[in-house]
Amino acid sequence: MDVPEFWQLARARAGLGRLAAVAGETPSSAVPPPAWAFGRDAEQADELLALVLAGRKTATASALVEHAAEDEPLPRTGDLSIVLDGAGEPRALVRTTDVRVVRFADVDAAHAAAEGEGPATPASWRADHAAFWADAVSAAGLASVDDLDVVLERFELLHPRPHARAGAGAAGR
Repeated sequence: MDVPEFWQLARARAGLGRLAAVAGETPSSAVPPPAWAFGRDAEQADELLALVLAGRKTATASALVEHAAEDEPLPRTGDLSIVLDGAGEPRALVRTTDVRVVRFADVDAAHAAAEGEGPATPASWRADHAAFWADAVSAAGLASVDDLDVVLERFELLHPRPHARAGAGAAGR
């Protein structure tokens, strides 16, 4: 299923059928939200997507400097996104529920737990993410990853709903 087909299905099943009233009664109302995958490779994309589909991952983080470098706007509360698997196939529709920017060193236990990856402590979160953002630290000209500004995003899974995933496997396929 391609992204536009997934968008039509997901918005109907998530109860977003009246989205045209918000987006306008034009062809653009059929334009799907941005589609992206977690992580830096297909394997990581599949692993993190499985956590989202299982309800364990309800947050993510990105380096603020990467948004600027890629001319990518920051997520906003209410934004919709289509999450892709490692093969580039659409698998989930999520809605952003909260966004904040903090220093890497100030990521708290609540965010670490919401990311759903491994031990949910700020120290373990920082250890897992420090190497991931080494390039961002360098690009920002920072001496330490602790000073890197990170965008913390919370989201909710809109589609597939938990009952739709029963028996579908870890990645909802």
